[in-house]
Amino acid sequence: MSKKQTIVQKAVIYARFSSDMQREESIEAQIRACRDYASRSHMEIAEEYIDRAKSATSDQRPEFQRMIKDAASGGFSFVIVHKLDRFSRNRYDSAHYKHQLKRYGIALRSVTENIDGSPESVIMESVLARVWRNTIASTSPAK
Repeated sequence: MSKKQTIVQKAVIYARFSSDMQREESIEAQIRACRDYASRSHMEIAEEYIDRAKSATSDQRPEFQRMIKDAASGGFSFVIVHKLDRFSRNRYDSAHYKHQLKRYGIALRSVTENIDGSPESVIMESVLARVWRNTIASTSPAK
């Protein structure tokens, strides 16, 4: 009788919060959820990239850029985020960097959203992006 072997793939976690008014617990909760997801998915965490008080409307985030640079080395197969808006809130940046990761053979996974690259997922992600934009616009102070 042979034992079934589980193949463990390497993943990294990307977490961030966008303002000084958010708390460190936000990052800790994201990391905890991503670690749980990795464990359930038989993934080993190779690195954690954390940007504090950085908006996802820009790609000018030091840890995000380090993660993208490290992706070229092929040391991991997945990037895990708590929610897709942690990766990017800019549709162009999101598409650009997901395409770059895909070229390296790396898939983006969200703990809270089941987005897998299928046509249905692409539509769902587009709907989510619109909801995020509308939510931000409705909660931002009027100028």
